[in-house]
Amino acid sequence: MADLFADDPVQSAPEAVSEDAPLADRLRPRSLGEVIGQEHLTGPEGAIGRMVAAGRLSSMVLWGPPGTGKTSIARLLADAVGMRYEAVSAVFSGVADLKKAFAAAEQAQKAGQRTLLFVDEIHRFNRAQQDGFLPFVERGLVTLVGATTENPSFELNAALLSRAQVLVLHRLGPDALEKLLERAEALEGPLPLTEEARAALVATADGDGRFLLNQAETLYAANIAEPLDPSGLGQFLQRRVAVYDKDREGHYNLISALHKAVRGSDPQAALYYMARMLVAGEEPLFVARRLVRMAVEDIGLADPQALQQCMAAKEAYQFLGSPEGELALVQACLYLATAPKSNAAYKAQKAAFASAKETGSLMPPMNIVNAPTGMMKQLGYGAGYTYDHDAEEGFSGDDYWPEEMTPQTYYEPVERGFEREIRKRLDYWDKLRGERRG
Repeated sequence: MADLFADDPVQSAPEAVSEDAPLADRLRPRSLGEVIGQEHLTGPEGAIGRMVAAGRLSSMVLWGPPGTGKTSIARLLADAVGMRYEAVSAVFSGVADLKKAFAAAEQAQKAGQRTLLFVDEIHRFNRAQQDGFLPFVERGLVTLVGATTENPSFELNAALLSRAQVLVLHRLGPDALEKLLERAEALEGPLPLTEEARAALVATADGDGRFLLNQAETLYAANIAEPLDPSGLGQFLQRRVAVYDKDREGHYNLISALHKAVRGSDPQAALYYMARMLVAGEEPLFVARRLVRMAVEDIGLADPQALQQCMAAKEAYQFLGSPEGELALVQACLYLATAPKSNAAYKAQKAAFASAKETGSLMPPMNIVNAPTGMMKQLGYGAGYTYDHDAEEGFSGDDYWPEEMTPQTYYEPVERGFEREIRKRLDYWDKLRGERRG
């Protein structure tokens, strides 16, 4: 591993924030209870909330979009459980920095203090560098908290993932972003914006709290005398700002109308609402994200190409930019509106998640559990497993459900599109299963 950034310092726990620090830094939460928008993790029933209540952390990877609080949560976690905090960035740090961090953690351990090592943008370390964390994590020398905006399944190696829990942070919603603005105004005073411009600023942030506060700080620094309307805000910030007619209720109503027109297989209306949004100045990548959601919620396996069309449209837009790239979004919108519809996968997810919460501790049947040790083999792990590829027609018909649980049906494909073929396969396997168990 090349030591490219040996002189970059390892960060330690932050001191009091200066009054000259950026607004986003001055408004960092001082406790996990002040973290906005991630209550599913930090609340009493969340994974982080439970760990803090127990007073002991396990290694984890915080995966989420920019500006959602990953760094803040890591800092506050160390304080919450009385751990020493150190941080490195995969962008600016090299092997020498990691060695310093581990050496400092070893000294702290001798003094009876545990260390939380925060690694920002951990996905930027290569596979060999990621392997370098493993012995220190396994020894308990550090509790690793990594942060990434990229899918850990693709960017982190399996050995590291097996030792760390992946926690997903949500993009901040409008209510959470509004709370951030209220905190900024409590510190700096009212923003020089009309009500409509304020809503436009929140929409433009697209879930990124840091971006929102940076834009607010720019407005404060300008000492603007008269409140800006959405058009004035767009000109001032020199970026796209959606300018909606207040009587037509703007951003959220139009995206709702677009979604429902796609779901209702009306390509003409869908295209109209998309045009309304893009002409008004809506951020095209926001539209692209919503199209992806429509593909998995309302079409699913009725047309497996729908998701690929949307992802390709997003990449095409990022490659071409505006206005040429917006045609790719139009193509994806028309594809979705004219595709066969099914929410079977969406319903299956909700049902399966609810079932998992109710029965999450049930042991799978012994025949389908691996037996990596001799003792586990003696206890019956893996005994009687039928390898489906060796069975007639590649189908054993075994029962894969926990013994205490009756088989459930979560996924019910519809008689439309490709799901019609899936329905035939499931019916055929059900028939074989009945014959082989009968």
